[in-house]
Amino acid sequence: MKGMASMQKEFITYKMAQFTRRLTFEDLDQTTIQNVKRFLLDSIGCAFGGSLTDDVAIMRSFYNDMGGKEDASVINSARKLPVLNAALLNSLMIRALDYNDIYWEEDPSHPSDLIPAVLTPAEVLHKTGKELITAIVLAYEWEQRLCEFAKPGLRERKWHHATLTGFAAPLAAGKILDLSEEQLTHAVGISASHTFTLGVVTAGHLTMMKNTVDPMATQAGLQGALLAQRGYEGPAHVIDGKEGLVDTLGGRFDLDILLDGLGESFRINRCSMKAFPTEALTHTPLSAVLQLMKEKQIDKDSIEEVIIETIARAADILADPTKYDPQTRETADHSLPYCVAAVIVDGAVTPESFTQEKIFDPQIRALLPKIKVVVNEEFEKTFPALKQAAAKIKTKNGKTFRKVLDYPIGDYRTPMDEETLLKKFDSMVLAVTGQRRRDQIVAMVNQLEMVEDTAELMRLLKG
Repeated sequence: MKGMASMQKEFITYKMAQFTRRLTFEDLDQTTIQNVKRFLLDSIGCAFGGSLTDDVAIMRSFYNDMGGKEDASVINSARKLPVLNAALLNSLMIRALDYNDIYWEEDPSHPSDLIPAVLTPAEVLHKTGKELITAIVLAYEWEQRLCEFAKPGLRERKWHHATLTGFAAPLAAGKILDLSEEQLTHAVGISASHTFTLGVVTAGHLTMMKNTVDPMATQAGLQGALLAQRGYEGPAHVIDGKEGLVDTLGGRFDLDILLDGLGESFRINRCSMKAFPTEALTHTPLSAVLQLMKEKQIDKDSIEEVIIETIARAADILADPTKYDPQTRETADHSLPYCVAAVIVDGAVTPESFTQEKIFDPQIRALLPKIKVVVNEEFEKTFPALKQAAAKIKTKNGKTFRKVLDYPIGDYRTPMDEETLLKKFDSMVLAVTGQRRRDQIVAMVNQLEMVEDTAELMRLLKG
């Protein structure tokens, strides 16, 4: 084992494991702690909303039928499940509505997908709120840094960002499990060597797998950590060694991004929240359309044409021919024309915008051909530092109005205020929990560092 530890130290996963092992709650500043609470509360809200979707119902039925040791709670369910199965279900619930947080640099990701990799075992192990907060900070730190170090990002190479989750989740889970540096390194190797995910899940016609690949990678990360705890070994060179990530995918990787300035500030403070339950690159266009219609008092029936100016990858992902005839929720919430049409017709985009009845709403369908998506080369130059987009609305009386925004509602540079965050939370939680339990959840999350046993929080979240 000594020889193995020496070999591990040559590779970057060991250095990542060192920081993971050494970080403590006392190293965190108040802004970081507060943002953990905000993102956890937002994720819980998304999970309650997601718990009512068809894909979660199928997955819950699958795992309920499978049975097993009743270790861990499932959000909005009375039944406990084995820790790995509960972690996947809880992550799928957070992800299912595509309403949870967003970080997009070279690669996009939704770091809150990883929260169940720490929250679920934290319940089983009766960890404190401080330990949970620290592990969540690490989940965000590694996921977001991994989104920055591939140039161009993995998504541009036709791989999905769930690939990155397979590297980050075992480190976060391993923190809760109190793994050693050597065990953490093995955990990453176990998980990441088998969780590469094809970009097909967000290309063309979208299926339930669009929201499932990240939860599966989250589950794999927890499994890798649990196996490493028992002595299982994985390749330390999974990132920077022979036939690891860098070697196999080619292109440029800036490995320094994974380590530079660790602990000086925390990436979670640069993560954004979603004001709409849609793909991230729809958000600035939707914000621009909303503001333009309000400022210019444009009536939906007066619209002749809408031109959305965006970056090339948004046009490619969100406006291909399938997006002008969405048949499923997964395709509709990744359709820029559909989302723009919905916001024009209803004045908002909410989870109710993606029911089968709403997807085939004649008013929305009639607007789809009027919406054009074009590439603005100037916006390409500022991405990802800015998330620029423009909306140009032409009316039947010959007038044209245009609005340019640098980033959407909910961006970390213009964060959601507490009132808006709680309104979003309540829209998904109140109908399920009632006011009293809702208030208890909010209060406990707001005082998370005082919680002695995170099982208390999970008792409030189960059905």
